[in-house]
Amino acid sequence: MSTSQIPLHELEDFALELARLAGNIALANFRKSIEISNKDAIGFDPVTSADHAIEQVLRTTIVERYASHGIVGEEQGRTDSLSPYTWYLDPIDGTRAFMMGSPLWGTLIGLTYDDSPLFGLMVQPVLEEVFLGTSDASWLVKPTSRQRLKIRNCTNLANAALASTHPDLFDADSAAAFNTLAAQCLLHRWGGDCYNYAMLAAGFVDLVVEDQLKDFDIVPLIPMLQGAGCVVTDWSGKPSLRGGKVLAAATPQLHAAALAALA
Repeated sequence: MSTSQIPLHELEDFALELARLAGNIALANFRKSIEISNKDAIGFDPVTSADHAIEQVLRTTIVERYASHGIVGEEQGRTDSLSPYTWYLDPIDGTRAFMMGSPLWGTLIGLTYDDSPLFGLMVQPVLEEVFLGTSDASWLVKPTSRQRLKIRNCTNLANAALASTHPDLFDADSAAAFNTLAAQCLLHRWGGDCYNYAMLAAGFVDLVVEDQLKDFDIVPLIPMLQGAGCVVTDWSGKPSLRGGKVLAAATPQLHAAALAALA
């Protein structure tokens, strides 16, 4: 069987296996004494021993099953291949929350085919949640249930709940644009990392706006968002596969209004 003929359900089942592996490692390290180092010579960009352990196990497991596939991960970078399939991994999205004992973090796992997202998931093992999505549908998968995700039908900024991870993500110009948008929304809250996007897909948040994202931060989330009915682009309305400035909105109308405010 060639890589171009792998059934989607087989790949999704495998991704759920990866999610369980990642969740078990994360839980074994959460709220424990772990090694923390800084990847940034100027500021603070933390990475923990759990980040390294999760990514290593995920990479090893992928290579054992699909040796020809490409892999892009936060800690070990890109492994290119001739295969049309590429896995995107963020072992702990929200490392600061993880190291501070907050459950607002998750492991991100996504798969693309010829640079087009096939599916993605976010696993939050403390809450026993896996948010799984394709472009057609998204679900919250719990140990004993599977619930379809659907956005809240918010169409105007005045009723919108806006979320973003931290003001330090924005430079002066993008901060000014964000503040213009936030002033028109019902409320905005800081913190949450990848969990904000899960809550957008689940219908509890209406807008998520970020800057300085990497491809592994957003590629796994795009199918989950689109499957729930969201619109996700960069700040100019173009595809956001490469990260950078990202705008995710519950509805096309809200997305258009947010784009106008950010401009």
